[in-house]
Amino acid sequence: MNDQLKWFKSSYSDDEGGDCVEVAVTDAVHIRDSENPTGPDLHITASAWSAFLDAVPPGV
Repeated sequence: MNDQLKWFKSSYSDDEGGDCVEVAVTDAVHIRDSENPTGPDLHITASAWSAFLDAVPPGV
């Protein structure tokens, strides 16, 4: 399923080896390391993702 998702790279990620996170949204939210696109991905419910985003301080 990993290759069928439309992944979006974090705006904080760069092409110079920085921390790279990608997210794909379906009925769940999928999160992966963009430096290892064939590796595993974490998938959580949309409500859990929303709670996570609400808990992260702005600018982090």
